[in-house]
Amino acid sequence: MSTVDVADTGSAPGVGAGSTDAPPPPEQTAESALARTLQRIARGDLLVVVMSFVFAFLIGSVLIVIADQEVRETLGYFFARPSDALTAIWQSVTQAYGAMFRGAVFDGTGYARAAESVREAGGTGTYVLVPALSAGLRPLTETLTIATPLIIASAGMAVSFRAGLFNIGGTGQLIVGAMAAGYVGFTLDLPVVLHLLVCLVAGILAGGVWGGIAGFLKARFGANEVISTIMLNWIATYLLFYALKTSAFTGANQSQPTSPSIGENAALPLLLGSGFRLHAGLFLAAGAAAVLWWLMSRSTIGFHFRAVGSNPRAAQVAGISPARTAFLVLAVAGALVGAAGAVHVLGTEHRLTEGVAGNIGFDAITVALLGRSGPLGIVLAGLLFAGLSTGGRFMESSQGVPLDLVQVIQVLVVLFIAAPPLVRTLIGLRRIDHPGAAARVRRARRARTGAAQTTAPTTAAQAAATAPSAARPAEQDEPAPGTAQGAAGAHTAGSPAGPDAAEPPGGPDPAAPEPAAGTAGEPGPAPSDERPGDRTDAQEEEER
Repeated sequence: MSTVDVADTGSAPGVGAGSTDAPPPPEQTAESALARTLQRIARGDLLVVVMSFVFAFLIGSVLIVIADQEVRETLGYFFARPSDALTAIWQSVTQAYGAMFRGAVFDGTGYARAAESVREAGGTGTYVLVPALSAGLRPLTETLTIATPLIIASAGMAVSFRAGLFNIGGTGQLIVGAMAAGYVGFTLDLPVVLHLLVCLVAGILAGGVWGGIAGFLKARFGANEVISTIMLNWIATYLLFYALKTSAFTGANQSQPTSPSIGENAALPLLLGSGFRLHAGLFLAAGAAAVLWWLMSRSTIGFHFRAVGSNPRAAQVAGISPARTAFLVLAVAGALVGAAGAVHVLGTEHRLTEGVAGNIGFDAITVALLGRSGPLGIVLAGLLFAGLSTGGRFMESSQGVPLDLVQVIQVLVVLFIAAPPLVRTLIGLRRIDHPGAAARVRRARRARTGAAQTTAPTTAAQAAATAPSAARPAEQDEPAPGTAQGAAGAHTAGSPAGPDAAEPPGGPDPAAPEPAAGTAGEPGPAPSDERPGDRTDAQEEEER
């Protein structure tokens, strides 16, 4: 560049005082934003949940195929006609899961059948649509009915889980709440709204007291809440068995272990008429999810719950009593689960039986874990489990698939969701859980490569210096040190005046001391490949 060019630009090339790095091109920015978005999706819980269901249903498909007799018969001659086996496998899986959808969400066959029957009777327009929709959406109403107490109980479980306490007493708290609500429902005679409210309050208080017992044992004596709540489950179960054999709970019908039906004023109103079981407890389930959100996210007591669950020692230093918090946590959790028992009796069962609790208490634990103890997750997980239950029964009745397979699918879903690294490994995103591992491996590999390149010249020089004498034929003719020729050669090589000055006239002085090897003017012994302590083959043979 000429002087004029430098003067015009005001700086030398590459040394501009005001020079700045150019912004990345729009394509690179868009790619980085897309990569960050994909990474957030890969790290999130949604991908894990979705893929957990995919893997669970894939394994369930294998079990359905194994359980199908027709598929097993076609597999017997698979190599002769493989198309028969593949067709049978496809039909078995699709029909089974199709039946599950029909029994859980929408019955298309029932919709078409109802519409056709109304048209044959001369109906048109809404006279066809309403009965057809009623038949088609009946499975969905059953799913919502089963999900209602499950969501409420799961909200109570989520309170204890987020506070660091593993509450296993859902079954006992639900039984006690159902007993209290049912007893008030069939013994008292109160006005419509008041009777229903008193029954609900009785169930909530009973569940809170039952959960508070475990909380008191935890706070006062340090008892493990897992053991105490499990034992309270059995106490509540056998207490119900005993109560149903007394006159206070059985009334005039003492031949069967069931209680009288609750009064009409105590029952939860039906939302879609007498033809459906869906009741107003659905709004209470939505309210339980809202209470969970407000309690754990907006209230002071919920902050105390989360603080103790995150770090009890730090919470105690901050002035929060872990013992008092443990009691309150289990009492609140028990109250919500007791409300679920009350809703179940007042809305669906309408009387007490020995199996009134069913699997709701233990399913609530699974739903709370599946929903990450959050309100929205609990609602979705509760609907999912209820759909699997109703759809599984229809699948068993229509396709002959065992209902136990549905429970296997539920267990697999929970198993995969409980192990996110396993799911990410199965879909090829193992490095998401260890984001710096790949970079550390690359840095270590580069360091090893650089060290090898640095030591390579030194190693080559040492190998050349310590090479055997056979590799240097010019050095084989040199006499060994210590011999006469070697000494003469040494003096000749070390003498600056040549061979005539190497030795005084008359020969070497016998009284003169012999110079040590390796001193100035004389080389030391020839380098050897042997290290101190090494032995030659000849020495080893002599020892043998």
